[in-house]
Amino acid sequence: MNWYLKVVKDNYANFKGRARRHEYWMFAFINLMIAVLLSIIDAVVFGPGNFMLSSLYMLVVLIPGIAVAVRRLHGTGRSGWWMLLALIPVIGVVALIVMMCVDSTPAPNRYGASPKRVGNHMQPLHP
Repeated sequence: MNWYLKVVKDNYANFKGRARRHEYWMFAFINLMIAVLLSIIDAVVFGPGNFMLSSLYMLVVLIPGIAVAVRRLHGTGRSGWWMLLALIPVIGVVALIVMMCVDSTPAPNRYGASPKRVGNHMQPLHP
């Protein structure tokens, strides 16, 4: 849950820097679980086909979701403009998922130092 809160609170609209795979995928997973839960609540409270709460939630997390995806692409040494691949049906989305799964470049790149490296050894981001 710390990874999700880090993206939503600390880096709400931060498109600079790099994000670890773990940060991106934990945000994506928790985001999906919250959206599914809110969709179920919407169906029970407001009736089937009405997605008031889940739509509002998705609107709130749109910017941090794009920001963490751009930072994840920065982690692999790619520009955030690669996000436009998602506009290509199937092939673009699959290519983007593969890019999100690739490990970060261990050395500093044009987007900053690796978030995995602190000093000369690997350390987790949160204790």
